[in-house]
Amino acid sequence: MILDETYKLSNGVRIPKVALGTWQATDKEACDAVVAAIDAGYKHIDTAVVYGNEAGVGKGLKIALEKTGIHRESIFVTTKVPAEIKTYKDTESCIQESYEILDCKHIDMMLIHWPKPWELMKDPTAPSYNAENLEVWRAMEAAYDAGKIRCLGVSNFSIDDIKNIQDNCKVQPVVNQIRVHIGHVPMELIEFCRTNGIRVEAYSPNATGRLANVPGICAMAQKYGVSVPQLANRFCLQLNLITLPKSIHTERIRENGNLDFEISADDMTELLNMSEN
Repeated sequence: MILDETYKLSNGVRIPKVALGTWQATDKEACDAVVAAIDAGYKHIDTAVVYGNEAGVGKGLKIALEKTGIHRESIFVTTKVPAEIKTYKDTESCIQESYEILDCKHIDMMLIHWPKPWELMKDPTAPSYNAENLEVWRAMEAAYDAGKIRCLGVSNFSIDDIKNIQDNCKVQPVVNQIRVHIGHVPMELIEFCRTNGIRVEAYSPNATGRLANVPGICAMAQKYGVSVPQLANRFCLQLNLITLPKSIHTERIRENGNLDFEISADDMTELLNMSEN
């Protein structure tokens, strides 16, 4: 079962190949989704401070563990330092707050959510925040050394952003979480991450629902007897990426985790050749 499969990160920690995404879910929705996901066999939950649902994720995790009898160590939980936090002190406070809100013995992975503050993320003329990101990373390293966090990573980082961390810090990033879906596969960045021992996580694998409007993708999903989201998630897995499907509906959560089929090499090539348009 794909939900039981893991990748080995460069620091030796095992990370499940499929995660429940919780973006845009309220605390209550996130709580219910986590319970449904763990009941369905998921072992990887992704949240973030900016999502505003860490409390719901933590509550759902407790309910699910009590319900299933699964040990906390069997579930991988990721959260993220917000993009606007760019100092050591603020990062230190943020990590402690996430630690308390999630109410976990540890956080499995902490990511820097974006290399620049939110308001500048799409501004190509904005200056780099290299020095600031190093301060954030060093605060994360301190929590890592203290055993509060098992893995450190980044999100939405370019090659240059990653090199800044690699060249100046002692703990190397093990993950880069980026937007990847059929029609948008940043292969240069993916290959750089692979070469440098960084596992890529694909968020928005279904392009926030837009793939369902593409006739060729719909036809291929029908050919395999699966839904478009299932095809999209399997596509990411066959690129050796971690996939993060998001849903708050129990049946869709179960469907997103039912990925034990294989896309042929020819069909993978066809999907890879699709443009974003």
